[in-house]
Amino acid sequence: MRLAAIREQLAGLGALPEHQARVLRDWVQGAPHERGRRRPADYLPKTVREALPRLDAELAGLARVISEHPAEDGSARLLVGLADGQAVETVLLPRDGVCVSSQVGCAVGCQFCMTGREGLLRQMTSGEIVAQVVLARARRPVKKVVFMGMGEPAHNLDNVLEAIELLGIEANIPHKNLVFSTVGDPRAFQRLPLGRVKPALALSLHTTKPDLRAELLPRAPKLAPEKLVEFGERYARLSGYPIQYQWTLLDGVNDGQDELDGIVALLRGKYAILNMIPYNTIPDLAFRRPSWDKARAIAAALHARGVLTKLRDSAGQDVEGGCGQLRARVARSIPRSIPIQRA
Repeated sequence: MRLAAIREQLAGLGALPEHQARVLRDWVQGAPHERGRRRPADYLPKTVREALPRLDAELAGLARVISEHPAEDGSARLLVGLADGQAVETVLLPRDGVCVSSQVGCAVGCQFCMTGREGLLRQMTSGEIVAQVVLARARRPVKKVVFMGMGEPAHNLDNVLEAIELLGIEANIPHKNLVFSTVGDPRAFQRLPLGRVKPALALSLHTTKPDLRAELLPRAPKLAPEKLVEFGERYARLSGYPIQYQWTLLDGVNDGQDELDGIVALLRGKYAILNMIPYNTIPDLAFRRPSWDKARAIAAALHARGVLTKLRDSAGQDVEGGCGQLRARVARSIPRSIPIQRA
């Protein structure tokens, strides 16, 4: 269910915009309706108060935790079931963050990603996206939401941006702590500046070589790395947040000196952070994870040459490895891909 449909349902019960905001705020903050000086009996129309148990049950039914898998680093991978029987992954991150999915499956087909191997199954609604944050908040504080789970957020723009607006306005999450991740769909660069909430932006770079990028991300927009950085720099200056360039470090693929020189040429002097993440090895795929010492040396060399580089480890290394593996264990019989619904 989309958030717009929830608002329409509340409006049909006589709720004004401020009443709709109160109900959604309680939901996304995990707060009881009976709180503070503004109790429902004092604030909400009687028709809305009478419908609250049904509405709460409807919202709770958007998503549920099927299984939870804690990791040694303080993160936890959740397998989240949706009302139609599909499932996605949500990751509780250390330091009060959560990584949410925006699609069931993904159409980009990144060769090193388990989610991309199965194609797109369907879009998630804005309600289902926010419901993942609600599930996370029932377990621990959430001060940051990253849209880096299953799916390509730019292929589901209407729902993702609707979710971001609610989280940025009603969930007490700073706008800079809402991180929209994309492989570089031009539609995202057109839409993000127009929203009431302007999230931080993470761009999947992974290589400075156009031919290798086309091979690793076969169905990503055909944007040269230079053009991707140009779009990113423009949004960084507009939003006031540095762009987070994502680089999955693949042993022997994108970790050579030529790539390091290319990174320096692209990013030195830009309003940017390079997040370098050693690959999570997936047994069925040919890519391999470089040693931590090698990754550390690469990050240090880039930093010394003027590129702000942060070496990160993907959360939950000891729990199902890469994104999509947990779901894959229980979803072998799910139908193959459906066409992308263009936003």
